[in-house]
Amino acid sequence: MDGQQPQPRPHQPYVPAESPLPELTLRAAVLGVLMAVILGAANAYLGLRAGLTVSATFPAAVVAMAALRLVKGSVLEENIARTAGSSGEALVAGAIFTLPAFVLSGAWSGFHYWESTLIMMVGGILGVLFIVVLRRPLVVESDLPFPESVATAEIVKAGQEGATGARYVFGSLGFSALIEFFKNSNGLRLFSESASYFLPFSVSKISLLGQERSYTSGLYLESPSASPALVGVGFIVGPQISSVLVSGAMMGWFLLVPLGMFLNPELAAAVASGASWVSVADEVWRNQIRPLAVGTMIVAALHTLWGLRHSLVDGISRALRDLDLAKAGQKKLLRLDQDLDLKKIVVAIGLCSVPLFILYFYATKAFLPSGLLALAMLLLGFLFSAVAGYLAGTMGGSNSPISGLTLSTLVIASLLMVLMGVTGVGGVAAVLTVAGVVCCAAGVAGDMLQDLKVGHILGGTPWRMELVEMAGVVVASFVLVLPIMALHAVYGIGGKELPAPQAGLMALLAQGVVGGRMPWALVFLGMFFAVALILLRSPSPMLIAVGMYLPFFSTAAIFVGGVFRWLFEKRASQKALSQPGKTRAENTGILLASGLVAGESLMAVLLALVVLGSNFAGAGFRLPTLYSAAWPGLLVFGLLGYLLLWLPLQDARSPNGRSPQLQSRPRTEV
Repeated sequence: MDGQQPQPRPHQPYVPAESPLPELTLRAAVLGVLMAVILGAANAYLGLRAGLTVSATFPAAVVAMAALRLVKGSVLEENIARTAGSSGEALVAGAIFTLPAFVLSGAWSGFHYWESTLIMMVGGILGVLFIVVLRRPLVVESDLPFPESVATAEIVKAGQEGATGARYVFGSLGFSALIEFFKNSNGLRLFSESASYFLPFSVSKISLLGQERSYTSGLYLESPSASPALVGVGFIVGPQISSVLVSGAMMGWFLLVPLGMFLNPELAAAVASGASWVSVADEVWRNQIRPLAVGTMIVAALHTLWGLRHSLVDGISRALRDLDLAKAGQKKLLRLDQDLDLKKIVVAIGLCSVPLFILYFYATKAFLPSGLLALAMLLLGFLFSAVAGYLAGTMGGSNSPISGLTLSTLVIASLLMVLMGVTGVGGVAAVLTVAGVVCCAAGVAGDMLQDLKVGHILGGTPWRMELVEMAGVVVASFVLVLPIMALHAVYGIGGKELPAPQAGLMALLAQGVVGGRMPWALVFLGMFFAVALILLRSPSPMLIAVGMYLPFFSTAAIFVGGVFRWLFEKRASQKALSQPGKTRAENTGILLASGLVAGESLMAVLLALVVLGSNFAGAGFRLPTLYSAAWPGLLVFGLLGYLLLWLPLQDARSPNGRSPQLQSRPRTEV
């Protein structure tokens, strides 16, 4: 071969470029937009509760297949519906990390519907527009694995052979909703989802500077939450990510919180005066450990950006070069290569900056700072959208740490406001608006790039997918503010049931920087801690920081789901399953976990709406609490273990089961 390297095999999509199959139809678009609203509402609850969201690509693909099969829809129509359906989850991921911060910081007395809608809409549209330029370098030409995209494409292919998997999604959804009904404080409560206990240490006598002092502390112990949604999240993200997450939780709750109490002897005096150790531990975590986690997340986000600098610059350059060749007639673009027109994209980005400038001016009442914030938002939005897309291609959309990127944005915007002398409530509102737009843009960008990869494998037309994603964003922006407002009215965002950890951190950071009350010493210590983790080559300092500021019961439940996934994979490797059977078992487990996430979340939103409507009507109706012990939650874990461990493997070995039939078509090269 004269030393020449073999040329890579050209990409062969599932549906060829010349196929006449219908694609962007009214029924596909309507179904997709409807799914965007429903799945977005479910993830709003999950994100406010656990600080994490999961990709809606899997359940959206299954529901699209099941619904469109009734009207003999094509695989390309299913792809369009799935693309629009997952946009709601991506948009609300950005919204719940930032919009509650306006309320928690005192910038708003309550949620402002129109401002919230505008932030979500402009941020989501910008996320789609930014990713158009990055589609070719990151989707077509890169070697990123896109794990969730490949899995979704295989599920869709299997659906063309008759196995949609809809019964798994809807079955586990119903089971999860039932469990939530029996443990939610607004449902027919039969048990509480976790138990806690404080284990005090004995008093230690330590001599410092010639004076003997008494020190004491203890461990705040909490059981994992009996939450199908959180366990489902852990199963989806897998054992590695859930282990890193719980390591951060253990570091925070079993090291830093006890250490903070131990090194403050006056806290023991407060307990002797009537305070409880539980409340003291919670205060130390909220006001000392979380600022430290902020510093860790900032450095972790910057480290991620620095590692991507070469690939992002090269990818954007290649995309622009290919567009110039196509316009000059030197390169013909097939249907599979056609994006929205780049000139129109640039104009649309410019138009999106206008309403944002108005929002900034409304908050600051200053012309120059508003213009500077608009410019900073465009630059940071594009940069962090690229990072979010890259991370979605590397780890999947469920694992993209957009909250860390948003924290970096918020710090930069806050420092700009301080340098320009804009402080107070107006400054806080302005920087939170920047953070909200960038966070929504990054969330949608990661989802859009993941959807485009699925379309690349299946043979979807990029510009049609980009257009329907924007349609889903626009509709979801008007609707998804309402369930967030309902959840706040009933459960109280920032409380125990909906801690909203990212939003709390955003509020703390904005208030601290702009208002001059930031505990910078703790932030800097967190930065040094992140540097140490990076030097140690620790897996994902970002996730470790997330674990440090999440309530322990939620992180522990996610870890339980990760353990279930590890046991499932170990059992699958021990059984004599063919490769198609193993793939089917994995897909079944993911679908069951996705249903668990959606079921609990939707039931919680539904109960919130019922209570809110009852209060509005003056009835004040609430179901009674029959039993509040935590031990029945152990039965929930047993049922979840059966559902996620035994059922997928039994189904994969069933002689009557429909396997993915991957033998009839080779697995797509990525």
